[in-house]
Amino acid sequence: MSKRHRRKSQQSTKTPRKRFVALPWVVGVVIVVAVAYLMMRPGRQLVRPSVSAESRSIPDFTKQGELRFLSPSDELITTINIEIADNENTRELGLMFRKRLAMNQGMLFIFPFQEMQSFWMKNTKISLDMIFVNSAYEIVTIRRNTTPYSEESYSSTAPAQYVVEVPAGFADRFGVKVGDKIRWSRM
Repeated sequence: MSKRHRRKSQQSTKTPRKRFVALPWVVGVVIVVAVAYLMMRPGRQLVRPSVSAESRSIPDFTKQGELRFLSPSDELITTINIEIADNENTRELGLMFRKRLAMNQGMLFIFPFQEMQSFWMKNTKISLDMIFVNSAYEIVTIRRNTTPYSEESYSSTAPAQYVVEVPAGFADRFGVKVGDKIRWSRM
């Protein structure tokens, strides 16, 4: 073999090695760029990814306290067992994905301060009565028989710090009305 032919064969074996060593670096850079793009896309939810009802564990009712509905003269109207939603995550989840709620059960949403409140029924399978309550524990608004899965906004008509969600028809069945009060205790 001539010297010239040996040099060509030696050079050709080195070139593929350089390409082979560079390939993992190129693939790594492409992956990093793709992940960065997906993380910075407009419209990406940062709080909680959207999860389908089928993949979410549907929680059972867990009694965390009791809530009493009282007339303006402090006469007992009725008492229910409640779950308490007092942080961003529990307020955001609320009663979504629940298949049922007994007439003596509900959820109390507690907000850090009083302001106009607005709820929707997205991913909520059961119709509810939403009872908006101000910081003095007086009922200021009742939204009756909300529509399951609706993205319609159900708002308070006055500032509220608390919202009680109960099964649809609850307010009419027990005669709960604007001006009545609530008192609750945590277990």
